[in-house]
Amino acid sequence: MATEHTDQLEQHGTWLTQDAFDRLTAELERRKTTGRREIAQRVEDARQEGDLRENAGYHAAREEAGLNEARISQLEALLETAQIGEAAADGSVSAGTIVTAKINGKEQVFALGGQEITEDVPEGVKVFSPDAPLGRALMGHRAGQKVSYEAPNGKRLTAEILQVKRV
Repeated sequence: MATEHTDQLEQHGTWLTQDAFDRLTAELERRKTTGRREIAQRVEDARQEGDLRENAGYHAAREEAGLNEARISQLEALLETAQIGEAAADGSVSAGTIVTAKINGKEQVFALGGQEITEDVPEGVKVFSPDAPLGRALMGHRAGQKVSYEAPNGKRLTAEILQVKRV
């Protein structure tokens, strides 16, 4: 069961809630339209000030334009491959769940999904990728179950799932 969830994520890309997808789509549209126009106007205004070699406003506006274009590219790639959905309804760990687990004796609360769902989870709850070692190990398991996994540092860790709820 755990590999079924993981295989789905690998085939479809980053998991997002519908709210996160809608929010990112709106951001992309804003950046491509009004954002580009506003930045282009700032570049043009700064260009009118004269010598471009020593014009900090011009260089700042050009840098802002580059950052905007980079974010547009990032959003387009993310949205093109995003997996939009809801967490599993059967109480198992899946993308879109908030998990409370005891990992090597320490209780932790985290959500599984793309970093872009951060606004959808309660404040202070970190978001981990379902493709991370912990995410992969927990996928498909339920509260009361224990799993072991290899952390990125090579240590073998045990996680006991205490609670699973939807984002």
